[in-house]
Amino acid sequence: MTKIIAIANQKGGVGKTTTAINLSASLATLGKKVLLIDADPQANATSGLGIDPQQLQSSVYECLVDEYPIKSACTNSCVENLDVLGSRIDLVGAELELINKPGREKVMHQLLKQVENDYDYILIDCSPSLGLITVNALTAANSVIIPVQAEYFALEGISKLLNTVRIIKSKLNSGLRIEGFLITMYDARLRLANQIYEELKSHFGDIVFTTVIPRNTRLSEAPSHGLPALLYDPHSRGAISHLQLAQELLEKKS
Repeated sequence: MTKIIAIANQKGGVGKTTTAINLSASLATLGKKVLLIDADPQANATSGLGIDPQQLQSSVYECLVDEYPIKSACTNSCVENLDVLGSRIDLVGAELELINKPGREKVMHQLLKQVENDYDYILIDCSPSLGLITVNALTAANSVIIPVQAEYFALEGISKLLNTVRIIKSKLNSGLRIEGFLITMYDARLRLANQIYEELKSHFGDIVFTTVIPRNTRLSEAPSHGLPALLYDPHSRGAISHLQLAQELLEKKS
């Protein structure tokens, strides 16, 4: 059975897309069949896997707005077992075009039924907002991973996202749960980073991932080469930490 995971945080710059790219690649490397959906108009998850958004014949926009078949819109990535439903800047207009559509919050949910038996995992990289496309992603998902930057304002806005999750759970997707909070851009030398990790642990307990994603130059460089860290520098701390995250996710499922 396919597990659908949204990666969401309305706060930008928390490593959400980095997590989406590298967790997808790590799961695929561990032998799972994975689809990554880029639900962000910035299309960074698309380009970060070496796919030029401007060269896409069809994208998540056509699937959501024009009911284009998702199987025809998916493309192979540079990682074996990892397919991508890419994005382009025109996704910005999708919210307006969906606004009068019946069942507008469940368009992605219906869309994913076309491929629910084709993948072990479907990961959705959400935009840094709580708009209609993100609501669609959370309505379609079984769970949500929330990346949290290990800095002072990290906890700001989490309550708003959690409230959105509660609303969607009560009105649109009763099965939605939090897969885990993921500490990103972690520097163990900084007392503040450790305080944030401990504060999350004290509030949320076991739904905070044990794995933390460190600040890592190679991890930051990889997207500019159109590669996940595992292919760019498999021995880097960034690559190893995402592989550990994938293993932790698989262990949680079992």
